[in-house]
Amino acid sequence: MSKLVALLRLTRAEHSIMLIIAVIAAEFIAKGIPSPALLVLSLIAPASISMASFAINDYFDVAVDKANKRMRPIVTGELTKDDALLVTAAGMLIGIIASAFINVQCFAIALIFGILALLYSYRLKEILLIGNAYIAFSMAIPYIFGSYVVSNSIGAGIAIVAVLTFLSGIAREIHGTIRDLRGDHLRKAKTIPRAIGIRNSAVLAMCLYLAAVVLSLYLFMSVPPFRDNLAYLPLILTSDCMLLYISVGYLGTARKGFYDFARNLSLVAMSLALLAFLLSPIKLLP
Repeated sequence: MSKLVALLRLTRAEHSIMLIIAVIAAEFIAKGIPSPALLVLSLIAPASISMASFAINDYFDVAVDKANKRMRPIVTGELTKDDALLVTAAGMLIGIIASAFINVQCFAIALIFGILALLYSYRLKEILLIGNAYIAFSMAIPYIFGSYVVSNSIGAGIAIVAVLTFLSGIAREIHGTIRDLRGDHLRKAKTIPRAIGIRNSAVLAMCLYLAAVVLSLYLFMSVPPFRDNLAYLPLILTSDCMLLYISVGYLGTARKGFYDFARNLSLVAMSLALLAFLLSPIKLLP
């Protein structure tokens, strides 16, 4: 049982749950939930690749996790680096094969992001902004993936949701690099705070969050099924307020206690946004 818990921590299972919700929301918004078999495949693919991505990241990040005092399963000795490699190989294989049974577009997305996940953990994370952009894309791509499961095109609503998720994802990543500055110094990673300073990085993150907030409100004002949708508005407004609160906090004299709180709060905010997107088509039901 303890090893199972360690595996769930290694693979950040909670992130896979969020990806699954994002895929379902995109399918619902784009056209509707597909057949049971197609639905299962569409959920297995991103969840498996996500779990593999976190496993390989921990494989390469043992020294950094120790410096940042992150008690990951490899750091604590609950799992070995070989365990992480095995989980990575199995997750990538399962995810890519599952996507191949959906359609060509989904297979291409799964294959490309599987390769990018490996490159990110090995090298891309150390390149200024590129690593942050990859993580943000990995948060946004489930909406594109889910849309392609049920449709041959990407509608305006899905496109805007993907863009605002990407923007808020980069902002959250920048906040993360501020929080992890010590470990990034250790590996000499080229992060935004090391390049432009903590204060300027916090300002940049706030601007990105503001842009995402504007897009979320634009959806309510103009784009179906979000337009004038009271199932969507309260949740997205709550999420927006949380993210802006975090942004203001990072502009002040934030300390470790706030960083830990902000990390958890941002996860709650993004979960609320996910729920808002999932419920957005509800008024279209007969």
